Amino acid sequence: MDNSILRNKAVPALLAFLRIVIGWHFLYEGLVKVLDPAWSARSFLEGSRWIFGDLFRLMASNDTVMQAVDIANGFGLTLVGLALIAGLFTRLASWAGITMLLLYYFAYPPFGGYSYGAGAEGNYLIVNKNFIELVCLLLLAFTRSGEFFGLDKLVYANYRKEDMDYERRFIPEPAGINKRRELLKGLAGLPFLAGFTGVFLRSLPEPGTDAISSATLPRVTYKRITDLKGELPKGKIGNLEFSRLIMGCNLISGYAHARDLIYANTLFKAYNTDQKILETFHLAEMAGINTCFITTPNFPIFNKYLKLYDGKMQTVCQADLKATDFYGDIDKAIDFGATTLYIQGGYADRYVRDGKISQVATAVEYIKKKGFLAGVGCHALEVVQLCEKEGVPNDYFVKTFHHDNYWSAHPVSQREPFSVDIKTSVDHNMIHDNIFDLFPDKTAQFMGGIKKPWIAFKVLAGGAIAPKNGFRFAFENGADFICVGMFDFQIVDDTNTVCEVLAQLKNRQRPWFS
Repeated sequence: MDNSILRNKAVPALLAFLRIVIGWHFLYEGLVKVLDPAWSARSFLEGSRWIFGDLFRLMASNDTVMQAVDIANGFGLTLVGLALIAGLFTRLASWAGITMLLLYYFAYPPFGGYSYGAGAEGNYLIVNKNFIELVCLLLLAFTRSGEFFGLDKLVYANYRKEDMDYERRFIPEPAGINKRRELLKGLAGLPFLAGFTGVFLRSLPEPGTDAISSATLPRVTYKRITDLKGELPKGKIGNLEFSRLIMGCNLISGYAHARDLIYANTLFKAYNTDQKILETFHLAEMAGINTCFITTPNFPIFNKYLKLYDGKMQTVCQADLKATDFYGDIDKAIDFGATTLYIQGGYADRYVRDGKISQVATAVEYIKKKGFLAGVGCHALEVVQLCEKEGVPNDYFVKTFHHDNYWSAHPVSQREPFSVDIKTSVDHNMIHDNIFDLFPDKTAQFMGGIKKPWIAFKVLAGGAIAPKNGFRFAFENGADFICVGMFDFQIVDDTNTVCEVLAQLKNRQRPWFS
């Protein structure tokens, strides 16, 4: 380094300031973790997919190891931050910080798509925030910056007096060093530490209060995988084993079924970014949900999830039967890697309504000739009835099913067959994206005699029915599986609810066909 730079009086001050700023960041990151009893690095480690991903996931799978990791991470960040701000044992603190930042960097490097799920704060090819901070700590580790306006000046004065001239190589001192000034320089980090303490304490919420003054403010509780209360039961369709709770795809696709709330679809799409969708798939699979419904437009993001997270989730893909390209969606789904396919409910409804059940049968046979299990989806019970009457060789049914005891359900007398997803009306006594099984009693009665697996969907009527209520109704009345659209913050609760409902199921009459 050029001697003119070494003699520049600003250099020690800038190095000290850099040390304090990095220490401030480390101290903050450490304290927010230490003071949050619910915080854990488990999800961070579980999402890692680069060269140390297997090791990180192994660590996350052991509760004892995770307790040690959480303590070491939280208190490690805190101690490094304190040491850097105070300028005490700066070299040791710098190397400890470098080690931690390297682990963070290797867990989610900013290239090759490996940073998905990390909540990254700016990635620039191989450079990210962790990398920049790591380089800064390397500089501090090799410059003894703690001896510039830090307690290291006082510590080394007692143990290495011969090194006290180290700083003089940067700032020549006049004869007769002012000991009081040296002491003040050594304590220079303490005002920053006091300032941090004041700011941090003021940032903490007061007990029993929140930012919005409202006694009835609803709160969203984000459950963690550690809050799971049991293992999700499974069943079989053919040779495929599916979790009894299957993840739906409407929410990640942006279809809210929100009646007349016109902004809901846009809101869903804004929340479910690509990264959020990846995290939601991952959380669902960790919760024991091994299957999801999907459409062909969903496959690019789903297959990215399988690659980045080494996912094993299966897919039940709905196939559109367009008149202009009848088999096109089926072929596309197979090319994407679908596990099983079924005829999308809206298309099956329309073909049966128009007297073209043979088209449904042809599509089912085509799927089976390709070597896949084939299902038929529908909203109208008439589809199931006619498929059984005509001997359509489908392996399972995907049929809407929910009770109608909720406010937005219109009167039974005004319900027209084949009107779901086809008709809408501004008359509150008519259909308007508000009901998906027009005659649930008839569905339960007829499906009770069907000897094929039944995946019930829309079991919550598009969010109008409480999960425990809707899940129990579906399983008690014969459903073998339920497909439920879920946001990430609903997955653990819904999984626990299914486990609870199935464990207490007493009134089911239909045998399990799965």
